[in-house]
Amino acid sequence: MDTLTRMRAFIDVVDAEGFSAAGRRVGRSKALLSKYVRELEDELGALLLNRTTRQFSLTEAGHLYYRTASEILKEIDNLSDLVRAGNADLKGRIRITAPRTFVDAEIGQSLIDFRLAHPELSLEIIADDRFADLVEEGFDVAIRITKLEDSTLIARKLSDFQIIICASPDYLARSGPINHPSDLARHACIIDTNGRSYSSWRFCETDGTPLSVQVSGPLEVNSPLAGVRAAEAGLGLAAVPDFIARPKIASGGLVPILESYWPQDRGIYAIYPHRRYLPAKVRTLVDFLHGWFRRP
Repeated sequence: MDTLTRMRAFIDVVDAEGFSAAGRRVGRSKALLSKYVRELEDELGALLLNRTTRQFSLTEAGHLYYRTASEILKEIDNLSDLVRAGNADLKGRIRITAPRTFVDAEIGQSLIDFRLAHPELSLEIIADDRFADLVEEGFDVAIRITKLEDSTLIARKLSDFQIIICASPDYLARSGPINHPSDLARHACIIDTNGRSYSSWRFCETDGTPLSVQVSGPLEVNSPLAGVRAAEAGLGLAAVPDFIARPKIASGGLVPILESYWPQDRGIYAIYPHRRYLPAKVRTLVDFLHGWFRRP
């Protein structure tokens, strides 16, 4: 019996949280999986699982082996996918995490269009505004709308992105002119609590100097869509993603302000773990999204 088979048995048991559940999932008996894991422990000379009659837990060595073995098996599977890609249709599941703002907005159609173009693939889309750990949580790709920070992950820019400051024509008529970001401290601002520094709005002076302004107002929401509706209703100024604000600006419901002070350092990115052999299905998804955002 080879080490890879024992390794896969161990990973299957941990992922399924039990020998019986793993056996049902992979079509092998509980006794056989237990035998493989025991042989693996004998081969390593280390206990990987603490077993009781009702449950098990990973030992310290088990945690280390699980993390490393999972990555090794992914590399092996990814290499197989890469070799088969030229001779077979893409198949399997892609697990994606993306902000709710992306999934719920019109640009979320990009993921639907990808699935329509590749009916042999299945997508699991988790809409979540937090930054998930791709490796620990088993995601293949993350969509992130952000200023990209240094990371051990690989990022491909899909599109430029801006936060637009806007308000209804009625509010601006009542409030008077707003000529500089510092003026916002005296205005009603609609706060989106999804942001990392949600009460501090970022700008850039005309000479390139970063500028932050503390804002406050009558409404806090954790949804840019709700923020846009509130701004349209005249409750105050909103800082919202451009792909949500621009249709409202085009229809006259919102008016952009302080355009020369908007920072230009943000983007929409596809993020994936650093792997030597990137799965063909993931590469196909990222290439598709890159092209989708460049359509007329």
